[in-house]
Amino acid sequence: MLISVYVPLVVTAVLSVLAPRPARRLAPRPAAWALACAALVTTVGWTGSLALLAFTGVAQIPEVAAEGRWSVSVLRAEDPVHLTVAVAGALVLLVGFASLVLAAVRQLRHLLWARRECARVPGDGELAVVDADAPQAFALPGAPGRIVVSRGMLRCLDDAEREALLAHERAHLRGRHHLFQTLWRLTAAVNPLLRPLAEAGGYVLERWADEEAAAHVGSRKVVARAVGRAALAASAHASSPPALAVTGGAVPQRVRALLAPPPPRRTLPIAGGALLLTLCCAGLANAASDSDKMVDDAQRAQCAAAAAQFGVDAHFCCRHHRPGERHA
Repeated sequence: MLISVYVPLVVTAVLSVLAPRPARRLAPRPAAWALACAALVTTVGWTGSLALLAFTGVAQIPEVAAEGRWSVSVLRAEDPVHLTVAVAGALVLLVGFASLVLAAVRQLRHLLWARRECARVPGDGELAVVDADAPQAFALPGAPGRIVVSRGMLRCLDDAEREALLAHERAHLRGRHHLFQTLWRLTAAVNPLLRPLAEAGGYVLERWADEEAAAHVGSRKVVARAVGRAALAASAHASSPPALAVTGGAVPQRVRALLAPPPPRRTLPIAGGALLLTLCCAGLANAASDSDKMVDDAQRAQCAAAAAQFGVDAHFCCRHHRPGERHA
């Protein structure tokens, strides 16, 4: 456990540094799924490793050891994790849990706001055109979602660009992109190291919608022109675009990608990421197995010491001993 417990932490740090750049260059749909899997798996590994490290400190508290009926000296001998490291792991775990709760509340409020806005905007179809001069276009997730476009935005685009804009927002709804955003925001709340993955994920979702819009209208240049003109129109107003808006993400990079050929599907970066995630899972599983064995050994040692003290056969005592039971 001494080494394997740190493997998920190292894998998380490596992916947070290396994953965002290639993800921006991959085909956006598989890149989004790869980033989502990386965020989920590394968060589980990060949390599990911190929990195991914290346990090594908590288990050495005399009252906890007495309740669990294990030997503190055996725990310290088999898993020589410094108490400072264990306390630090426990504190980081508590802060991450508190941050997760706050982020979950924010996401729930945002979802409820989107549902209310879906019911409030005029009409009952997928598209809602609002009478506003400010150029805006965005998707509101719901059941079903709505596409909200202002008349000011429609005036800025020609017919082909309007079709591209609607196809872009429709791709956000069809792909359930708000669920990807929620996952990245929650995992980044637990582990701040994953914030670069969340930022890259936001860009990848916009690129995903761009590519689907280009396939729908049959012209990458039209979509690039629509994205650029919509962003220029929206930049003249102080209000920032909502999430899943056509003007979101790094617009110059998106336009440049649309003016280039479609990105090829590359398996090597995804395979490398999958290998690191497998290593993360294997490290956590090995650390959990070592921790379980460590506790068993500590309980047997405590049982043998108690048997020697009271003159009871150690094999019989340890075989019939269960944590929490008290023997006369």
